[in-house]
Amino acid sequence: MVRSDIIRGHLDSIILRLILEKDRYGYEISQEISNRTNNSFQIKEATLYAVFQRLEKKEVIEAYYGDVSHGGKRKYYRITSLGKAYLSELVKEWAEVKEIIDLFMEGLE
Repeated sequence: MVRSDIIRGHLDSIILRLILEKDRYGYEISQEISNRTNNSFQIKEATLYAVFQRLEKKEVIEAYYGDVSHGGKRKYYRITSLGKAYLSELVKEWAEVKEIIDLFMEGLE
């Protein structure tokens, strides 16, 4: 399992990337993160919804209710044009951070 504190600073990027692919609802995002990481990282529900609130406040995502499914209407999230620009900045930032960390970690495996 990956320690959550290592990933915490990148949750905005991860969630925005998934929403960029298609509009998604909370549980779907949670499952997608687990699936793509072969269950090595699982996001807690409370953490996920705190990220949604933060991203909505920044106006980088917006929520809407989809059709009724097994238990009621699902709240979906979509990325805004501001969100796409923000994600682009986060990707650039990640590339810079990765480059710095790689300088110190290469050859230690």
